[in-house]
Amino acid sequence: MKPLPRQSILALLLAGLAVQPGLARDLHVSASSSEAANGSVARPYHTISAAAQVAVPGDTVIVHEGTYRERITPPRGGDSEERRIVYQAAPGEKVTIKGSEVIKGWKPFSDNVWQVTLPNGFFGSYNPYQDLVQGDWFEAKGRPHHTGEVYLNGKSLYEVPLLPKVLDPQSFPDSRDREASTWTWFCESDDRSTHIYANFHGKNPNDELVEINVRDSCFYPATTGCDYITVRGFRLTQAATQWAAPTAEQIGLIGTNWSKGWIIEDNVISDSKCAGITLGKDRASGQNVWSADPTRDGALHYNELIERVLKAGWSREQVGSHVVRRNTIFNCEQAGICGSLGAIFSEITDNHVYNIWVKRQFAGEEIAGIKLHAAIDVLIKGNRVHHAGRGIWLDWMAQGTRVSANLCYDNDRDDLFMEVNHGPFVVDNNLFLSGLSLRDWSEGGAYVHNLFGGRIENRAEPNRATPYHAAHSTAVMGVRLIEGGDNRFYNNLFCGGDEPSTLPESINDEVPRRIFGYGLWMYDHAANPVKAGGNIYLRGARPAVVDATSLVFTGAGPAWRFEDLGQSGHLILSLPTEASGSQVPLIATTGLGKTKISGLPFESPTGKPLVVDSDYFGKKRDSRNAGVGPFADPASSQRRIKLW
Repeated sequence: MKPLPRQSILALLLAGLAVQPGLARDLHVSASSSEAANGSVARPYHTISAAAQVAVPGDTVIVHEGTYRERITPPRGGDSEERRIVYQAAPGEKVTIKGSEVIKGWKPFSDNVWQVTLPNGFFGSYNPYQDLVQGDWFEAKGRPHHTGEVYLNGKSLYEVPLLPKVLDPQSFPDSRDREASTWTWFCESDDRSTHIYANFHGKNPNDELVEINVRDSCFYPATTGCDYITVRGFRLTQAATQWAAPTAEQIGLIGTNWSKGWIIEDNVISDSKCAGITLGKDRASGQNVWSADPTRDGALHYNELIERVLKAGWSREQVGSHVVRRNTIFNCEQAGICGSLGAIFSEITDNHVYNIWVKRQFAGEEIAGIKLHAAIDVLIKGNRVHHAGRGIWLDWMAQGTRVSANLCYDNDRDDLFMEVNHGPFVVDNNLFLSGLSLRDWSEGGAYVHNLFGGRIENRAEPNRATPYHAAHSTAVMGVRLIEGGDNRFYNNLFCGGDEPSTLPESINDEVPRRIFGYGLWMYDHAANPVKAGGNIYLRGARPAVVDATSLVFTGAGPAWRFEDLGQSGHLILSLPTEASGSQVPLIATTGLGKTKISGLPFESPTGKPLVVDSDYFGKKRDSRNAGVGPFADPASSQRRIKLW
């Protein structure tokens, strides 16, 4: 047997010593260090992966300035909140982790097109230029897509399916950046080599920074149950991630792999082929089960998958309870943050998520700034989500969930999509400023103190039966169809617009009814009654019949205007003078009742009684007059409000 290298023997000895209580250490990493290292300040490890191999509960891996081209695959996590394994950038130092490699040796091919040939051995066990993006509910738009990517000076090019489209590139009509879509690349592989062609528009790639994806992630454990890991202060970018379907293992640029208690904070995460952060499902419970058997209904597959994960121990004790906060996430073509079943009891707060699904070369049912299945007792608060196609999408089993004080705008599909949930869930103090503010295919929601700047869509779902749970638990109590309605709308601002509202020619047929409009009038046609009060309707927005006491203003002027100036953003809000006379109470658990299907009260995710007594900025509301809309003191007439 070949003897272990001296460095490996030392690493094993250090790991053995460190498992003893009280011996937690700081392990240092420096890209400029030599291979002979022990993790001290004087002799730091050369790679983060080397430190990960010896880090044990209580240790902190401190990474110093530099670019680290590696996939960190932590072999273990911490054993409690108090004894985590922490990975963090050294204070004040810029640390970048990349799933890509720099490529030189490009040769002229034709005009602006250059070509490089790489031996397949260059990629090791994983070649992104032989791996196609695929999975349940993925839409390829009739062409292949590889998980690989080509970057010129940090900006990704557009893959095309044929070499002539590199030689003569045409702008891609669906892209949100059509000019960028003419910078194209194409790949082909055989048993020995991979060939990549790219149109660099007159630039010499050997004189520029050209990188290609070579790793499927930047930070992701190979095994489930790597609990209590903190990842802080890094720039993580450029990974060949696979489509993260809710029925598959969800491997993100950074992901938790069915673990518990991670903290992902203060990072900049970008340029994932599919998903940025994943809090999702394991592989053992099924891998793209619908694609494996498309003859059976996808909802049936997912319900059976839920049964399997419950039998395997899906619970608060085993998975979830993550904290994802203050991250900046952009340039991901599927989702900024996603998770199926593995995000239960988590907090997703104060993240900036934007430029999601910008290229639009492929599509699918899992694309959003934040997309969660089974957001049980999840807090989603203070996030800014824009230019994301869909903003926040909560699909199946959002129960005990609170969506609070988020800013969503310039999302061209919708800001908030509540899909096939029975509730209870609470949506409060949000600014929904896109054309479609709320897509409601659920029931059992409480919408309080929001600004709905766009339309609302209401629809039942008579074809998919979805679970509801015991209070603050994953235990399934039953499975029911979505009848629709059973919502509460209190103290909201509803704004009208120029587009006409729509009502189907027939509202009694068997086809699911999709009714769009400004205000709440579409809920007059819901199967279950809604409750409403204390709302203000502006510029043509219309109330539901049950909301007869709320204020309606028919003036033609704009109710609001939003300015995104990059470093700052402002809302210009215009309310009639008479609106200041509206007197509304605080909204609390005691006044919201219980949902029809689950029979549960509207509580906080922690199970404590809920009182919506703070506004968008966290300012306390007056207990005698809570105010209408997201701001405790909206004031009458025009007001300019700085949002960041």
